[in-house]
Amino acid sequence: IVVERQLEAQGVSRHDLGREEFVKKIWEWKEYSGNTITSQMRRLGASCDWSRERFTMDEGLSKAVNEVFVSLFEKGYIYRGKRLVNWDINLQTAVSDLEVISEEENGKMWHIRYMVKDSAESIVIATTRPETMLGDVAVAINPDDERYQHLLGKYLILPLVGREIPVVADDYVDAAFGTGCVKITPAHDFNDYELGKRHNLEMINIMTLDGNINENAPAKYQGLERFAARRAIVADLEALELVVDIKPHKLMVPRGDRTGVVIEPLLTDQWFMDMDKFAARGLELVESGKIRFVPENWKKTYDQWLEKIQDWCISRQLWWGHRIPAYFDDAGKIYVARSREEAEQQAGQRNLRQDHDVLDTWFSSGLWAFSTLGWPEKTEELEMFLPSNVLVTGFDIIFFWVARMIMLTEEFTGEIPFKDIYINGLIMDAHGEKMSKSKGNVIDPLDIINGISIDDLVAKRSANLMNPKQAEAIAKQTRKDYPDGFLAFGADALRFSLATAATQARYINFDLKRIEGSRNFCNKIFNASKFVLMNITTHRELVGTSNAADKSLIDNWILLELAQLITAVDEGFKTYRFDLATQQIYEFIWNQFCDWYLELAKVNLQSADRAVRAATIDTLISVWEAVLRIAHPFMPFLTEEIWQVLAPLTDKKATPSIMLAQFPVAADYFDLKQTADAGEITSNASKHNVADNIKFLKEIIVEIRNLRAEMNLKPSENVPLFIKLQPSETQDNSARINQFAAYIQSMAKVSEISFVSSFEGLDFPIKSLPLVELMLKVEIDVAVETIRLSKEIEKHGKEVEKLRLKLDNPKYLERAPANLVALDTTRVNELNGVIAQLQAQLAKLA
Repeated sequence: IVVERQLEAQGVSRHDLGREEFVKKIWEWKEYSGNTITSQMRRLGASCDWSRERFTMDEGLSKAVNEVFVSLFEKGYIYRGKRLVNWDINLQTAVSDLEVISEEENGKMWHIRYMVKDSAESIVIATTRPETMLGDVAVAINPDDERYQHLLGKYLILPLVGREIPVVADDYVDAAFGTGCVKITPAHDFNDYELGKRHNLEMINIMTLDGNINENAPAKYQGLERFAARRAIVADLEALELVVDIKPHKLMVPRGDRTGVVIEPLLTDQWFMDMDKFAARGLELVESGKIRFVPENWKKTYDQWLEKIQDWCISRQLWWGHRIPAYFDDAGKIYVARSREEAEQQAGQRNLRQDHDVLDTWFSSGLWAFSTLGWPEKTEELEMFLPSNVLVTGFDIIFFWVARMIMLTEEFTGEIPFKDIYINGLIMDAHGEKMSKSKGNVIDPLDIINGISIDDLVAKRSANLMNPKQAEAIAKQTRKDYPDGFLAFGADALRFSLATAATQARYINFDLKRIEGSRNFCNKIFNASKFVLMNITTHRELVGTSNAADKSLIDNWILLELAQLITAVDEGFKTYRFDLATQQIYEFIWNQFCDWYLELAKVNLQSADRAVRAATIDTLISVWEAVLRIAHPFMPFLTEEIWQVLAPLTDKKATPSIMLAQFPVAADYFDLKQTADAGEITSNASKHNVADNIKFLKEIIVEIRNLRAEMNLKPSENVPLFIKLQPSETQDNSARINQFAAYIQSMAKVSEISFVSSFEGLDFPIKSLPLVELMLKVEIDVAVETIRLSKEIEKHGKEVEKLRLKLDNPKYLERAPANLVALDTTRVNELNGVIAQLQAQLAKLA
């Protein structure tokens, strides 16, 4: 279509060029567009063996296509016949049901009177396509409809044509719908086609392949375009007073998915493939568990399609594609052969003409799993790579591609093509619309990676449109959605964003904010790496000198967290939950490693104990190197760059690239299966003790920070901390806190820590935890603090007053959404709680 549009812009049609020259133009476009696709994949970091790149029109694959077609023909599964097909007037070819999109549109229902032969009696039929009445061959009624029983066996006179058509009975007719009488046009309606076959009715085609009325209709209408003919026919029927009524009617209109043109059911000579045997085998292979859908719900979709499958129309009236290996002699006899020479031998003559039709593109694509591996030859590649582990694809081509690969691969190799089928969601545009060139809303991943100005983005989106008239609207929408174009986010940010969005949902809306967040995450990783490498430089003499027994509580804690991360990410890969895997990676790097461990590690690296410093620097290196390997499948470029610098400092640089390094194993960092006995409970290497102590430490630091915020302390101001211990029968919490002292002082800006038995006489805010109560000793200017607290109380009081006015208004309660009323009520309660705390503090000051 794109090439034809380009030629039209030059005032040239494909027929002007001829088939050979037109195909050359398409090859040129293929080279351009194909190279664009592979350059996108390479830039995104797809680690393929690019020496094995294949195209369905390659010589080897074309040989496989011919072999399969001839073999299926010889087995009786492929046949040629005149049947009703979906005809695209613009493309001038048959298209499959899967290439037709039916959407509800506003139309009309015409009620037309048909006279009974040799009688003043008449019946009324209803139709949404009055132009097809020229091809009517019968009117059908339900066999149980008593209203029309007396007409069975009689004939009607077809208006405007004068042809006598019979009244037939068929269960297909719904007596309660419309008038209960249905016009039958077997050559232009799929349901009528089946009914026509049941009653041996004539099939009269009244339309040319161009969508014009042909010689089988009255001369007056011949040559008229189908919709112009509709208007003329309705006008003539009205003049004859045969139009009983015209009503507005919503109907499903079938349109070609590539052209948007209304599809016309037409009788044409086509090649078909009998699908019954293949569908049964396809169902069996999935039902048996040999092939698995992920998510599993797509199996139901697959099953439903195969259970209702029709014979596949595999021929297309196009010039581009695999030409059907069938040859005709002058008498019209067909010879199907692997080569022209073989066909000539079959015919006993050389005066043969090859079929002009090409195969449906999904016919050759259905052979992909084995044709790319050298079949029909027995090759090492076939032995090694068939079946493959997984096919990653979209739900929109389960029928087009997945099902046909399963059926054809098993038929010709005896193998399944793949074990798992992972169905990912479709990336839609920001408005939830499917991306397409015709809509001008496609987002090129290279533009996200490299960046693009708004002017260049508009120019790119409005070029090579199927409908050039849309250019202005597309430009306007693009400038509205992306006024600044796209910044250069890099491949890693895009990859990570897509992985986080892989929630197994059917559709995923494009979200620029998500990509911005991923870019910030990349920056976080880069800055964390700088910190790690800086400390390696500072403590170079300590690298590789530590013993496992020297590891502190925080070192063992981050190793425990790392082991849990490896386990979670490994499970994410096994279950194809890439969103959960990336969520775990993000949480570990941003929160556990950067926000907590790096800050805690700073304390250890300043320790006077050389063993503590050595253990922490080695843990820092070991953990970060493992994190780079864990994140690498999602962020290959950044992790490779950092790993090349970091890995030589560990014993992990056994491979030249991180992508060849082994994925981390949890047990190498912490034994997650250990069970702590009573003697281990205080050990820094005990899983229970590590998790429990770090949780306790974090709670203390967080609550002290909350206290500081409530008291408006400056970040640089260090203040004393008073701790009151709650009674505990199992633990010496003062010893635990003393172990944490340096961490608390550093991360919570505490100058000293004192244990007290009571807070009596100390009028400062208190934070209570299950095991301790915390108080910061701060010298307060009573007058200044009184003013501050009074202002806070006044501010919150005004907000409560405004909310109460709303909530006391019956009209608001009646009209506002329940969730909004609930939010306002909750906010009032929260503010009253804050005011009560502030008033208590004010009372103490007084």
